[in-house]
Amino acid sequence: MTGRLGATFQRLRQEGRAGLVTFVCGGDPSPDLAPAILDALVEGGADIVELGIPFTDPMADGPAIQAGNLRALGAGVSLARLLEDAAAFRARHPDVPLVLMGYLNPLLAMGAGAFAARAAAAGVDGAILVDMPPEESAELLPHLRAAGIHLIRLATPTTDAARLPRVLEGASGFLYHVAVAGVTGANSAADAEIAAAVQRLRAATDLPVAVGFGVRTPEQAAAVARHADAVVVGSAIVDLVGAAHARQANDLPGEVAQFVAGLAGAVRHARVPVAA
Repeated sequence: MTGRLGATFQRLRQEGRAGLVTFVCGGDPSPDLAPAILDALVEGGADIVELGIPFTDPMADGPAIQAGNLRALGAGVSLARLLEDAAAFRARHPDVPLVLMGYLNPLLAMGAGAFAARAAAAGVDGAILVDMPPEESAELLPHLRAAGIHLIRLATPTTDAARLPRVLEGASGFLYHVAVAGVTGANSAADAEIAAAVQRLRAATDLPVAVGFGVRTPEQAAAVARHADAVVVGSAIVDLVGAAHARQANDLPGEVAQFVAGLAGAVRHARVPVAA
């Protein structure tokens, strides 16, 4: 591994802890507020930031992230605008890894080569394409590799031993394990299930394993952090953004930073032995 993602996971290993990956929808709840919300993630203690690409049909996402996509699209946020926000984030936070997460259609509409070049110029470190199986990655993967952008693959509870090697082909940065079948934010996996899944994936790859889907509270984040290399929290943050925006909160970014700080503290101390 190289670059910001590699350096971050190396630092986490040295510190003996898991990382916190936070997700927000790009441009949500408005183009004016979105940069401050990204800053709030870093202020709160996120180790890696995932930025969602607004899309009309986010089929793997539950109601919270669907609503975040609609707010962003309603405000006129496009992939091109998102890349401008990414470049501005990179200027403010030169060392924090930034990963774009979304669906393939907006990238293909821009052009695979153009997207990879513009994302690299904006300082994007990786891309997660929810609806792009390995068999359909030939159009995009070479451009990402040439641009130095990690293609981060998804493994699920139904990714069996026969399928996993194909999922890992061309994967880099980290492996994202979807802890539960279904959409984001709907359910949570049991501790034993997460432990077994991480053990199985580590036997198949040297990539760090991040676990997400269904992690909403500091307690849940700490439980995942005892097993995984990183914990991903998305729907709970997007829910908070939507609710605070709806009531016209005076300090929406501050609320996000405070919530993320609670998650970050739980993750950082998850592996610390409890004194007798």
